[in-house]
Amino acid sequence: MNLTTESGSSEGKGPPGAAVWKKMVVRYQKPSFWRAMWQIINTLVPYAALWWLMYLSLAVSWWLTAPLAALAGAFLVRVFIIFHDCGHGSFFKSKRANHAWGAITGVLTFTPYFNWRWEHAVHHSNAGDLDRRGMGDVWTLTVEEYLESSRWKRFAYRLARNPVVLFVIAPIFLFLVKQRFPRPEAPKRERRSVYWTNLALLGLASGLGWILGLKAYLLVQLMVLAVAGSTGVWLFYVQHQFEGVYWERSSEWDYTTAALKGSSFYKLPKVLQWFSGNIGFHHIHHLSPRIPNYHLERCHEAEPLFQTVKAVTLLSSFKSFTFRLWDEQRRKLVGYSHLRMVRRRRNKPACPEV
Repeated sequence: MNLTTESGSSEGKGPPGAAVWKKMVVRYQKPSFWRAMWQIINTLVPYAALWWLMYLSLAVSWWLTAPLAALAGAFLVRVFIIFHDCGHGSFFKSKRANHAWGAITGVLTFTPYFNWRWEHAVHHSNAGDLDRRGMGDVWTLTVEEYLESSRWKRFAYRLARNPVVLFVIAPIFLFLVKQRFPRPEAPKRERRSVYWTNLALLGLASGLGWILGLKAYLLVQLMVLAVAGSTGVWLFYVQHQFEGVYWERSSEWDYTTAALKGSSFYKLPKVLQWFSGNIGFHHIHHLSPRIPNYHLERCHEAEPLFQTVKAVTLLSSFKSFTFRLWDEQRRKLVGYSHLRMVRRRRNKPACPEV
């Protein structure tokens, strides 16, 4: 396994060109205080205003509240990107500022800052590594693993990968339930962040429930969280489950290749790119997480290396719905229909020796 990373640490020989891309990206790793503050203003102020409008609209018509909730959900995705960059220490130059705004936006997104930061760092260290799946990723089995699984495990896997479960039910469960509990192996600070976030959420819900009315608060919060959660899970899914994606066993896994080929360049329309905080430039983000989101597009446009990465468009991304398993023999994601061919090949009687 080649562990040459952005920090320069390595095990064995680094990937070809590692020194080149490290020198290439360093100029984009410098946070801008004013750009960061402007992003906070143009995200949190409209988000708060939409909350108030949704509350007022409840007395008029649900048909007015629903589109406002969808728009607020889009802004909450952008709030999560601020949270995400704070977790990487890239949004502000100051560590204290990153931690403070990470904690604030973590409450707004129902996500404990330090706990998520720890889990997400694991995701960055093992994305595309077949031998290190299990934390911070979408449950993905290989064809062989699926065929060797029990009937119950195959049923659970199909259920988990069902689009309704994955993009509608799972996001609500993730943000409302799963994020309320730390993993058993979580360090002390990370566990505390879960408990403090839970207390802050209780205080926020109590305050807004008292001001707006508990029923109004719950309706608005659930609608916004459902939209943002589904959108966020879809973005994460497409970033690592797309045609031509890179997966390897640890012995062959390479950091640079995993970043540029195991993370997609999701080319979205400009308005969606803005709401998603440039996270579509995920190939660059995985190569260098220290680049703040407001520098990613400039980095992509200025450096020819990144323009060689094939784009996943909004239309072509819907093909990701059909991907279910990783075929190690064909080195690609496949659907369940591929299993029939594998089973036929296995059941085919061997040719008699002449």
